[in-house]
Amino acid sequence: MNQFTNKKKYDLKERTVKFAEMIIELMKKMPHDLINQRLIPQLVGSGGSLGANYCEANEAESKKDFQHKIGICKKETKETKHWLRLLAKANPQFKDEFRKL
Repeated sequence: MNQFTNKKKYDLKERTVKFAEMIIELMKKMPHDLINQRLIPQLVGSGGSLGANYCEANEAESKKDFQHKIGICKKETKETKHWLRLLAKANPQFKDEFRKL
């Protein structure tokens, strides 16, 4: 594996965008019921903000600023896992797809 291939594999900017895209695609399949109407926007918001906050961290003005913004990414990751779990519970027919995320 060359250096370029390895760099692409671990490109967090690209991976976070792909993750958000996968969330959007799965959410399009969800039934439109009262529970999902509340949970889906929460997941799309937190899952999408991972990449946005990572981009912010990469443009940090100092090491302290970087650490703060990466900390926000960690919080968004935990929140995203929370919403994924609740949506998986509300939509067990998509259990395998939620596990992939």
